[in-house]
Amino acid sequence: MPQPTPLIFRAIEFAAAAHAGQYRKGTPVPYIVHPLNAARMLLMAGCEEHVAAAAVLHDVIEDTHVSFEDVKAHFGERVAELVANASEPDRLATWEERKRHTIAFLEGADEETLLVAVADKLDNIRSIREDLALRGDVAWTRFKRGRAEQMWYYQSLERVFRARFNGGVGHCLAESFSIEVAAVFGGEAR
Repeated sequence: MPQPTPLIFRAIEFAAAAHAGQYRKGTPVPYIVHPLNAARMLLMAGCEEHVAAAAVLHDVIEDTHVSFEDVKAHFGERVAELVANASEPDRLATWEERKRHTIAFLEGADEETLLVAVADKLDNIRSIREDLALRGDVAWTRFKRGRAEQMWYYQSLERVFRARFNGGVGHCLAESFSIEVAAVFGGEAR
């Protein structure tokens, strides 16, 4: 009897199909690279497979045709909850409203949700740093808001992650996030 495909591989196949044809904003990089980077961080840090699978899937509800029920049917309730927790609930709200919601939500989120979020945001800030190194300040033009607003958002996330993670894997990822925020926006890692 064949062995069942591990959850992480099923998540990769599902996310790759859902994100087919999508690119990272303003780049020639296929979108799937981002959730794979987030999942890689969590796997390398020793997180459980369902958390890494949620990282692979974290944008499928928000940015593709996939619904919560689709994720739940394929990956179970907990993975679907983690993916939903990573999704902005009101895509029609302003950028500022959506980011304030994310910050407030993470202030009370469970640890697994925070792990998916920190991996997602850590890959995002690393991509920004790399883009700035290659393109300079023109890199900010690919975002809905410029450097000042992005700095507010990422420094707010940094405060949440540092306050919420008291040790372990999350603390290490939060430290890496702080270093990247300092590299992008200047100043010392907090």
